[in-house]
Amino acid sequence: MRRAIDTTDMDVKSRHHLRSDAISEIQDGIEEQLGVTVAADSFEKVELTGGDWNVVLVDGEPLVLYVEGDGEDEPFLTVRGANEFPPTKRIVTVDTGAIQFVSDGADVMRPGIVEAGDEIEAGDLVVINEEAHGKFLAIGRAKTDGSDMVGDEGRVVESIHHVGDDLYELTV
Repeated sequence: MRRAIDTTDMDVKSRHHLRSDAISEIQDGIEEQLGVTVAADSFEKVELTGGDWNVVLVDGEPLVLYVEGDGEDEPFLTVRGANEFPPTKRIVTVDTGAIQFVSDGADVMRPGIVEAGDEIEAGDLVVINEEAHGKFLAIGRAKTDGSDMVGDEGRVVESIHHVGDDLYELTV
């Protein structure tokens, strides 16, 4: 599994507008996973060199990322995308003490979690938000079910992308 995304040596390899069926696939996938509709005028897929990450620009902003899954890459909101289109499902909420660690790309540990959606299953992509302001800080992959995330010890979400990483700072 990949850790935080590094786009330091990445340039745009290709960029093209998506067809309506590809847009529907993205919108349906994100709505099913996160309970939110991504509505926009334009969707462009951008492939970056230096890695196999595929980003979708939504109205010119990198709001969707294809994340490696079991069989094929699956569309999911980036941190900026989650803050633009706040999810209603697959949310893991951390306390203020965990904000700095999560924002630096650390995996999410049980002691920092105050709440996790019961619908989360091990292996699901999730969004991490902070309890004080409800801002999204990271996306990651659940290592356990949501009902098992609050506790005293152990890593429960593997970080994939976080506030301040190169993908978050990406301008295309």
